[in-house]
Amino acid sequence: MENITGHVDHIIYENKENGYTVLLLIDDDQQELVCVGTMPGLDTGIKLKLKGDFVEHHTYGTQLKVSSYEEILPEDTEEIERYLASGAIKGIGQSLAARIVRKFGKDTFRIMEEEPERLAEIKGISSRIAQEIGSQVYEKRELRQIFIFLQKYGISNNLAAKIYERYREQTYGIMMENPYRIAEDIQGVGFKTTDEIASKMGINVDSEYRIRCGSLYAMQCATQEGHIYLPMDELLSRASEILNVEKEHIYPLIENLAVDGKFTVKKDRVYLSSYYKSELACAVMLKELNVSMSEEEFNNEIPEIRSVLDSVLKEQGLSEDEMQSDALFKCVKNGVAIISGGPGTGKTTTINTLIRYFESKGLDIMLAAPTGRAAKRMQEATGYESRTIHRMLEVNGGMVSDERAPRFERDEDNPLETDVVIIDEMSMIDIHLFRALLKAISVGTRLIMVGDVDQLPSVGPGQILRDLIDSGAFATVMLKRIFRQDGESDIVVNAHKINEGKQIALDNKSRDFFMLERNDYRVIYKHMVQMITEKLPKYVNASPFDIQVMTPMKKGNLGVESLNGILQEYLNPNDGTKKELEHQGRLFRTGDKVMQVKNDYQLEWEVVSRYDIPIDSGTGVFNGDTGIIKYIDPREKTLVVEFDENRLVGYDYGSLEEIELAYAITVHKSQGSEYPAVIFPILQGPRMLLNRNLLYTAVTRAKNCVVILGDPNTVRQMIDNESTNERYTSLCERIKEVMLTDDKS
Repeated sequence: MENITGHVDHIIYENKENGYTVLLLIDDDQQELVCVGTMPGLDTGIKLKLKGDFVEHHTYGTQLKVSSYEEILPEDTEEIERYLASGAIKGIGQSLAARIVRKFGKDTFRIMEEEPERLAEIKGISSRIAQEIGSQVYEKRELRQIFIFLQKYGISNNLAAKIYERYREQTYGIMMENPYRIAEDIQGVGFKTTDEIASKMGINVDSEYRIRCGSLYAMQCATQEGHIYLPMDELLSRASEILNVEKEHIYPLIENLAVDGKFTVKKDRVYLSSYYKSELACAVMLKELNVSMSEEEFNNEIPEIRSVLDSVLKEQGLSEDEMQSDALFKCVKNGVAIISGGPGTGKTTTINTLIRYFESKGLDIMLAAPTGRAAKRMQEATGYESRTIHRMLEVNGGMVSDERAPRFERDEDNPLETDVVIIDEMSMIDIHLFRALLKAISVGTRLIMVGDVDQLPSVGPGQILRDLIDSGAFATVMLKRIFRQDGESDIVVNAHKINEGKQIALDNKSRDFFMLERNDYRVIYKHMVQMITEKLPKYVNASPFDIQVMTPMKKGNLGVESLNGILQEYLNPNDGTKKELEHQGRLFRTGDKVMQVKNDYQLEWEVVSRYDIPIDSGTGVFNGDTGIIKYIDPREKTLVVEFDENRLVGYDYGSLEEIELAYAITVHKSQGSEYPAVIFPILQGPRMLLNRNLLYTAVTRAKNCVVILGDPNTVRQMIDNESTNERYTSLCERIKEVMLTDDKS
């Protein structure tokens, strides 16, 4: 760690939002040095004492990466005048700076801070300007002093900038009394970070503030696992383990959180209040939408429905299926309808028939899916425009403050202007997106939800499709018959066998479903690369980048992190011309395949013409979106990714935690996508993770070919293992409550 003292010659770059600054420092030996780091509010002429490490930038040479800094008051009139003449204080130029220093000498800064009215003694400075100068000096000084104060407790400059922006002059009082407030008030700050800060500040382990924050954190962790609520005993156990505090000390604070509106407690269940309200709101809106045709009106429609169905089946050379017919009738008759089925059971044919029927009636139709890839697949299968749900609802980049959820232009006050909404891949939708969708659908509009209830549930909280079906409150059809023609894929047949718990043939007699037994992860690496680069591209008529490696795990030899490192080296090697960027132990390279790993509703994108002229733009990049790194710009400190539909997104170096390499992804991240070929490497892993549900989801992501590399016994064990991680959700119960209430009334 180096200690450097000098004055700021000029600011090269400053990000006003996060305080990231690049400046040129003239050190005490009159040598120029570029310094980089989070250093908000600095001005030309300020004297600084910096701590940091020298790093070698491949473009800009030697730099000091600053970890902490403090301002040193100018020690003589020459330094004071140089600072004031730099333009740091608005309204003071070189000549005025000279007059001020001539008048007040070494006492200049004290006068500016404590007696700014005295500046009016100088010709050219009015009383108003004197007060404005004093305010500027005080605010800049306060900002830097707060940063120095926060640094003492190990708070990074990035976080210090957020804390100051939120609390301003209240920062000292809030941080000394209850530093845990920042976990509640500042997005992106968690309990662990806050607890570490509080410990350094001497906050007691059994502090009520700490227990309150830790209990909220335990519940937030549960929602990240997909839960809507936790049983009281489980929440107490989780919080006790996190806090290292006995349960009896925690229970009263949970009650207090309920009184404050943070928690909702129903019998022995504890919800984050916004999640309870979301489930209840969804149940109420679904009831309002579920308006059915009269029997007489519906009977009049039956001949036309049958005519459209017969026409579609004849065109596609298919025979009629009773469940498909039932699905059509129910979707026409009811305001809310659900169609669930595995691959090859006719979901797409059913959707196409519905579109044909509704168009014949002159109705407007909107199609949507949770992800860009799923929407694209839906559009290709139907020939009808399909969008992501976010785009259909017109996400605007704003945030709903109480829920930290996206803000949409389409809602109850500005509903979707359509007669029918058809949503595909419903298993992927979490409670937040479902509530937003329902708010934008007005009564009288049909809502048809299509999906595979046996897929993995959504990454976000809830299990919407499962709860809707289990409620028994809505017209539901479960498509089971496999429409399989001679010579068609074994992927569909094997997927259904897996889902039914039946063992599949692993004898490699299939054209498109292969099991390559390998028992050493290093051998698996070798054959995986060979498959992607040599064997599969020609076999499935696709590029190596279109072939997707999927794995159940993030860690381990066959986890996402290890596999991405191997695949990056072979699929996108450094040929000496590609720019690279190392960020927090991860290497990004021009041409890399990457994935967005969190919903960012404020991230801007644009589509440009071949002449780089913008032709479309918007906000919002979502968890699971995949793209290619187009270029890395060290000067602008940005990395640009091209996502589906030619959307270009720029990431500054401070937001690269939002993307990961995507040569290999977890099965969960593959939901809603379809790939020409899927490679599934598997040896061993946790029993709860290696289950039938996960294998079924992985297999159904492949369109033309599945290759399993590893241990066939593990595959058989996964088929036998029907256990899944239970999710605590209650939308099913909320729906039944709402229906029962209406029946009684």
